[in-house]
Amino acid sequence: MDKSASSHQGPGLIGSVAGLAKNAVGLMLSRLELATIELSEVRNHMLQLVVIFALATVAGLFAIAYGSVLIVFLAWDSLGWKILAIMTVVFVLLAIALVIYARAMLRQGKLSMPATMAELKADRDMLM
Repeated sequence: MDKSASSHQGPGLIGSVAGLAKNAVGLMLSRLELATIELSEVRNHMLQLVVIFALATVAGLFAIAYGSVLIVFLAWDSLGWKILAIMTVVFVLLAIALVIYARAMLRQGKLSMPATMAELKADRDMLM
């Protein structure tokens, strides 16, 4: 009687372990797909952020260049300093606006993966 009882439990146990493994693989695949989708979004936001910082750097360098030229022209008592002052202010404002926009992107969490992290936390909570 013990032999027949243990033979019935063996395949059931193996079947349960196989089912558990199958579910675990399915869960991991779904999490991997979610992470892949969110990583592509993060990649797009990172590219956008890199372009914004590059533009801010260029605008800042123009502000420095025009500011330097402004000092030279002011020293020469020329009337040409007014356009250079306007250009300096424009590029400084542009650089400030681009940096503020980039910081706002970072504060909004566009580089994070909230759905993946929430699902992984839920999985961890279920296992513990």
